[in-house]
Amino acid sequence: MSTVRRSALVLTALSALALTGCGPAEDDAAGGTGTTPTASPSATPSKTPSTPSTPSAGGSSSGGGSSADHDVFPCSTHDVTFTASLAEPTTSSYLLKVTNRSTKACRALGHPVVTFGDLDGQATERGTAPGIEDALRLEPGESAYAGLMGGADDGRGRTVGSIAMTMNTESDLEQTPLGATTPGLYVAPDTNSVTPWVNNVEDALSL
Repeated sequence: MSTVRRSALVLTALSALALTGCGPAEDDAAGGTGTTPTASPSATPSKTPSTPSTPSAGGSSSGGGSSADHDVFPCSTHDVTFTASLAEPTTSSYLLKVTNRSTKACRALGHPVVTFGDLDGQATERGTAPGIEDALRLEPGESAYAGLMGGADDGRGRTVGSIAMTMNTESDLEQTPLGATTPGLYVAPDTNSVTPWVNNVEDALSL
């Protein structure tokens, strides 16, 4: 065999080996059966829903002001007991007292309405009474006082042995008058007056 032909065969064999070695590498480069890694999803921070604030139970009132006081009605003779006691013998003045005998609060409003035995007319109002919103509030068992002023015998009037009282309710509510004995009470025109309801004896007799 000539040297030239042997060299050609060697070159041919080398070329074939080179092509065989490159095949698998090209397949891998092209992807072959390799798997592409999947990107992990980005972590999303958890979000706690906000809790709505609870509105205040009190709201805005009344007075307050206090709204409870709007349910406290004027006392009537159905709500109270009544007494009259001699306070000043020389002037024939009496201390009037009412006590709340009901199971709920009421207001002793204005002045008592006082009449004298079988005489016409009633005692005049002495002093200024507070309005209904500021009138004396009586819880069950509490008392209010008023002063019934008498006078000296001037020959123009009469002496009576009893009086009757109804409460001022600023309404047409029908009431049963409450009576009390008043021995020696002298009644004359423009002489007898009554103070508004207050919460103590001293003020009742000095207004």
